[in-house]
Amino acid sequence: QVQVEESGGGSVQAGGSLRLSCLVSGKTFDIECLGWFRQPPGKEREGVASIYKVDGATDYADSVFGRFTISRDSVKNTVDLQMDSLEHNDTAMYYCAQYASAFRVCTLTASSVRRGTWGSGTLVAVSP
Repeated sequence: QVQVEESGGGSVQAGGSLRLSCLVSGKTFDIECLGWFRQPPGKEREGVASIYKVDGATDYADSVFGRFTISRDSVKNTVDLQMDSLEHNDTAMYYCAQYASAFRVCTLTASSVRRGTWGSGTLVAVSP
């Protein structure tokens, strides 16, 4: 059974940085995608960044491109999200997920995630 657990959330002022970490345990070899999603207050869940385990290809939402970096440690079975130049609009509950690719693409559309295992989330609050 696959389990996903996030850590590293907290409060920070705009312009600051945070690093989120996600530990994935259990059978994972046949599920190719790891991703970070977020759900701002009163809004739907949206994709932030993904990484394709097969070749390390990454993808980012336009809103975080150039500010956030996703990385994976295959030995520790972790996937991290380094968040720099944080903005108030980045305030959200952040979720890590492991899920299947679609034609070798890791979707950033939360509603399109297939065979996904989600963590319970970690809160990131950015003050103006």
